[in-house]
Parts: sequence; C-alpha cells; structure tokens
Amino acid sequence: MSVFDQRGQIVTYQYNSAGNINFDSVQNRVDLVGELEKLKAEIYKAGDAQVIEAEIVTDAQYQIQKAVDQAKKPEASQHSILGHLGKAKDVMKGIVDAGGLVTGIMKAIELAQNLF
Repeated sequence: MSVFDQRGQIVTYQYNSAGNINFDSVQNRVDLVGELEKLKAEIYKAGDAQVIEAEIVTDAQYQIQKAVDQAKKPEASQHSILGHLGKAKDVMKGIVDAGGLVTGIMKAIELAQNLF
C-alpha cells in the first residue's frame, strides 16, 4: 500500500478530469458544445482560484465561446472551430497547474475534427 505524506502542501486548485467534464461521452455536435461550456466554467474556476491569470482566462474563454458559437451554426466551419480551439490551447499552454484543461481542449480538437 502506498502512503503519501502531504503535510505542508497547499492546493489552490485541482482540475478533476473525472468530474463533470467528459469528452469521452461525446457522440455528436450538441454533446461537444455542452462539454465545451463545462470547460469554460472550469477555466473560470481555475482563474477564480488564481491558478490562471485573469487575462488568460478571458482569452481562453473567448476562444472557446467562439468555437461554441460556430459549432451551433447549421453550416458550422470545421476550420473556424479548430482555429478557435487551437488558440485557446495556445493561450493555456505552459501553465503547469492547468495541464488537465489543456488536455481537455486537445480532446475537443480531436472530436471537432471528427464531428464537423
């Protein structure tokens, strides 16, 4: 049995990849939009916990919202969706504590390639 001594550790934010966001359950465009909305909310929580700077939160959420808006269109542009999600990933890249969020964005990009 493993034992972890966590005395003295301070956790300000922890992304729970097994929580409410589940890109593996996405079957269609509507599901993807729903998971992207959850991802935006999780980015907000990370900003609220001061793990991500406010400007980065704003930029990432904006790009994800642009992807959501495009995905809701009857004639959605895959190129546009992928572009916005790619920009969101780039904005978040390099933030160690947000690695799970970046992984989520990458999964969304993979799904968008297949669904649009």
